[in-house]
Amino acid sequence: MTTKHTCGGPVFGRKTEGCPRCDELIAGEPVVTWAPSRAQRDAVVSAENRAHFASEKHRSGGCGLVCTYGEW
Repeated sequence: MTTKHTCGGPVFGRKTEGCPRCDELIAGEPVVTWAPSRAQRDAVVSAENRAHFASEKHRSGGCGLVCTYGEW
C-alpha cells in the first residue's frame, strides 16, 4: 500500500512539495507498477521458449519423441 497523494496527483510528471506521496517520489521511492503488460508477458514467454529450445535437454532428445514444451 502506498501513501496517498494530497495534491491530486502529479500533473505531467511534476511533483508537488509538501504532498506526502510526491515527497516520497522525490526522495527516490519507486512508482507503483501494476500487472505486466501483454508485451512484457510475451517477452518473458519468448525468452523461456528460446532457452528451452537451445537447451541440451531438447537437443539431445530428452523431451521425448515429440516435444510438448509450452503446450499447457
